[in-house]
Order: sequence, then C-alpha cells, then structure tokens
Amino acid sequence: TEIDWSTYVQQVQCFLNGTLDYNAIKGDTGPIVYPAGHLYIYTILYYLTNRGTNILCAQYIFAFIYLITLLAVFRVYHKMDSKIDWSTYVQQVQCFLNGTLDYNAIKGDTGPIVYPAGHLYIYTILYYLTNRGTNILCAQYIFAFIYLITLLAVFRIYHKMDSKLPPFAFVVMCCTSYRIHSIYILRLFNDTIAMALLYIAINFFIDRKWTVGSVFYSIAVSVKMNVLLFAPALLLLLLETNHIRNTIINLSVCALIQLALGLPFLLSYPKAYILNSFNFGRVFLHKWTVNWRFVTNEVFVSQYFHITLLALHLLILLLFFKKRYFKWHKWLPVVKQTSIALSNDQILLTLFTANFIGIAFSRSLHYQFYVWYFHSLPFLLWTTSYSPKTKLCILGLIELSWNTYPSTQLSSGLLHVVHLIILIGLWKNTPI
Repeated sequence: TEIDWSTYVQQVQCFLNGTLDYNAIKGDTGPIVYPAGHLYIYTILYYLTNRGTNILCAQYIFAFIYLITLLAVFRVYHKMDSKIDWSTYVQQVQCFLNGTLDYNAIKGDTGPIVYPAGHLYIYTILYYLTNRGTNILCAQYIFAFIYLITLLAVFRIYHKMDSKLPPFAFVVMCCTSYRIHSIYILRLFNDTIAMALLYIAINFFIDRKWTVGSVFYSIAVSVKMNVLLFAPALLLLLLETNHIRNTIINLSVCALIQLALGLPFLLSYPKAYILNSFNFGRVFLHKWTVNWRFVTNEVFVSQYFHITLLALHLLILLLFFKKRYFKWHKWLPVVKQTSIALSNDQILLTLFTANFIGIAFSRSLHYQFYVWYFHSLPFLLWTTSYSPKTKLCILGLIELSWNTYPSTQLSSGLLHVVHLIILIGLWKNTPI
C-alpha cells in the first residue's frame, strides 16, 4: 500500500517542518504535484494514522470514503427498480407478522418463502426500519452500510493473509463491478446479508476463535443456505485444528442455533419449514440462469442433470481434499486427539476452494449469486501460478459473464471455461 502513501507522508512531513516551497516539498517520487487541498487533507490523515505509520487505519478511513462515494452515487440512482425480491420479502414478513407460521402459507409474488428463519427475522427488522418496507431509499442506505461491513471484514481477512495481494487487486475488487454494487445497494438481496455474516465468521476462524465463528456461520446459514457450500471445508478445519470433542461442541453450537431460530415454525409446521427453508431439490427457472444458458430447458430441469452435477461436485471436492489437504496432516488430530497449527492461508484456501467448487458445479446461478464468491476470487487467483495479466484477464472475463443480461450461450460457456481455468490453476499449485 506504500506506492504513493509513503510519498504523501514525506510531503506532509516537509510541510509540517515549515517548508512552503513546492519545489522542496517532495517524497520518493519527486516534488509535490498536487494543489494545497491535497496537502491539508493528507495532513489530517497523517495525524489520524499515527504519523502515517498505521496503514490499516488508513485503509479503514478510505473504506469510509468509499462508502460516502457509494451513497452519493446510489442517491442518484435510488429511483431505479429495486423490487425484484424486496417486495416479496416484505410480503413474506407481513404474513409472518400476521401470525402465519406455516411456511407453505408465507409467500409473496414469487411464491412461498424458501429461506430459513434467520432471513425472516432480519427482514422483519428491516421492514420496521423502512416504514413497513415502503422507504426504498432508507433500505438502500442500510444495505450500503452492510456493504461497508462486508468490505471491512474482507479487508481484514486479506490483511491477515500470510502472503499479500498487490494493491491493484483491491482496486479491482472494490471499484470495477457494477453488478456487485447493484446487488448490494439497488436490489437488496438477502445473499448480501448472508455473505457479510460469513466473512465475519471467517475473521473469527483465522483468529482461531472457532466457537464464536461457528455462531456467525450458523446465523449466516439461517439467512440463506448457500453458505453450506463452505460446510465440508469447515468440518475438515475443525477436525484438523480441534480434537473431536471440540469439533462436536462447535457442530452442536451450529445445530442449536438453527433449532432455536426455527423453533416457532418447527413446533407448528415442521415439515413445511424443513422442506421449504432447506429445499435441496428446488428447480429453478431456465430464463434466469447465468451458467447453463447453452443447455435446453428439458436438460436444465432434468433430475439426471442435477444428480450428475452433484456427483461431479462431490468428486472434485474429494479429489481436492485428498490431493491438497489430507496429505498436510494425515488426520493425526482425529487419531491422537491433538490439534494442528494451520496458517491463515491454509484456512482461507480450504474454505474458499470448497465454496468455489460448489459454485462451479451449481445447477443454476442467478445474478445475485455473484456475491457468493466475488470477494474470494482475488485470493484464489493469487494462489495460482498464473501471471498477473492472466489473473486480471480472468477477473475481467468473469465480470463480463455476470454483466451480460440476459445471459447468452456465449456468456454461460465463457463462465464455465474461466471456472475451469481457475480450478486447473488451483489443482496444479502446490499446497501453501
């Protein structure tokens, strides 16, 4: 992060030492070339960041500046249609507040609710914060704040990495995706809340606070079950870093949270709640798919197609775990009741790879699902041995695929090709 920051700090130091000659106010890159306002603002930042030494603090400040920019931009666009799922969420909350506990009867424009109870509780809070769901602009501001929380959680994860990403990777991650900004701020999808909770959980995991992380992980699952794609990796990590007793405790914490959140519905209509909130057999509409546009609708809805994708998902997951992770430790903690010290990169690689494999073999990806792996893509790519230009090209092609609306046979095929390239890069790379 010191490409220009260190120069700015040196320029401020010259200014604070009484130098007013612009030819003499300089840093590593030469004399200052910006007007006085730049100098005054970075003088303030100089003192806020312990004389320019606290880089993490500076990053947090610029994250808030980024949020302010987002709020300004989305204030202009707040009249855009944001009712794709928001109106359905509001209708579902209204059913719930009217006393309906039957998940088959809690419905909106798009049909019965298909999310666990945590989703319903969170959107009930949002319902009241937004004047019973009518104040869309207020909702967008709330989701802008959720976006900031997500970014802070992601930045902290990358800050804790053993290996470091180049600064331009963060620029790409924060500033280049219109689709991500739209999903978070304009469309108000519950995927964003689930992923914010997931990244908070991962922060606790890399701090080795497995029980607290399990709490946030389970809450994330209660919002949307796509977070279960991380579950195989989390189980493996728990077994490797905790002995069996602690693993069982952490899994019990996850289960108890699901039970507590779903209890009102489980006591009233258990079958409806379980089948709707954790519906693994749900059939999606072909017109919304991002990744399977090039197959016919008959193939897309075929049960054999779904089973094939599930089998490939499990097979590739097992092959990756066998090749890359099992050989790390050979299950010694399970046998000897001991724990093993993993690096932060090993933890992140395990979690993000498992999630990526699940997405690559998903039977359907909708546009809002992009947030499921967007912020982990830089980590995965910089784990591979591809050149920086190739990595940036891959990110660009993924962005192109997700921004093609409606999806085409070409955009869907391109997305699978790029996913395959990433998988090959992860497979060929030696374990961290």
